[in-house]
Amino acid sequence: MAYQGPISDHFDGKQFYNLEKTTKTVRNFLKWQFQRKLGPWPNWIDLPSFPLPPQKVDTDELLVTFINHATVLIQTAGLNILTDPIWSKRCSPISWLGPKRVHNPGIALADLPPIDIALISHDHYDHLDIPTLKKLQQHSKPKFIAGLGINPVLQANGRELSSTDLDWWQELTLANGVKITFVPARHWSARSPLNSNTTLWGGFVISTPHHKVYYSGDTAMGRHFQLIQQHFEELSLAILPIGAYEPRWFMDNAHINPEEALIAYQTLNARYGLGVHHNTFAHLADEAYDQPLSDLSLAKEKLKLSSKQFRTLLPGESWLIS
Repeated sequence: MAYQGPISDHFDGKQFYNLEKTTKTVRNFLKWQFQRKLGPWPNWIDLPSFPLPPQKVDTDELLVTFINHATVLIQTAGLNILTDPIWSKRCSPISWLGPKRVHNPGIALADLPPIDIALISHDHYDHLDIPTLKKLQQHSKPKFIAGLGINPVLQANGRELSSTDLDWWQELTLANGVKITFVPARHWSARSPLNSNTTLWGGFVISTPHHKVYYSGDTAMGRHFQLIQQHFEELSLAILPIGAYEPRWFMDNAHINPEEALIAYQTLNARYGLGVHHNTFAHLADEAYDQPLSDLSLAKEKLKLSSKQFRTLLPGESWLIS
């Protein structure tokens, strides 16, 4: 069932849309598919192992652990929060076809601590992975929080799944003085060609007594970064995508590239930045496997940013922010 709600500056009664005009046509998509020049990716990579994160972080510290793709475990204020969980072999509506992972998740799902909250930024298959959500439900029954229209998608895939759906700037208060706010992004949504932009995409700000953490979900450049900075001063951490950005003529209205991620980090005035959404699923876009990290390094030099300010992590690696 399609979402029904009041008309707003990003909903016309039938479809959601961005704050900026965004052009995405079937003709452009087909042009990209027929003209793709795929950079090389490995078939498989064995990654180093890291110590498992603790069961809980009850102090005023913030511990983030990169799992894979856009999946990050955020531990603070006694809560364990996952962003866009995906443990599946492929991110696709078909289990044997579509972008395939080139390494194992940094932590096996069974080895996760109990998850309190799972954040779903939008309905694309690399961010809303139903098989993973069903396993998470069995693992620890987390509270799923998403954008408007996602709950019917979950319910259609199993009555055991449900989400609390939020509009942009709507917030949800949790335990220990923690608030989750759904914030704008510049992207789009669809589970099939028949339901384009019928669910709302966005990012999240997790506000605790000691930290504010921003997770962007998928996004292109837009004025939402300035708006988020104005609403949430003194962000401790901005988690931003740095992959799936080539070719720019097609991807620039949906995904930021590494240099734009750094510009967004500066615009947000965050203390630290973490780059995600890279080096997991082959050929989501056209760049080579090693291009995001290479481009990020060049952009850091250009913008005079250090690795202490904006980092990437290996799958399974943790970062403690005091």
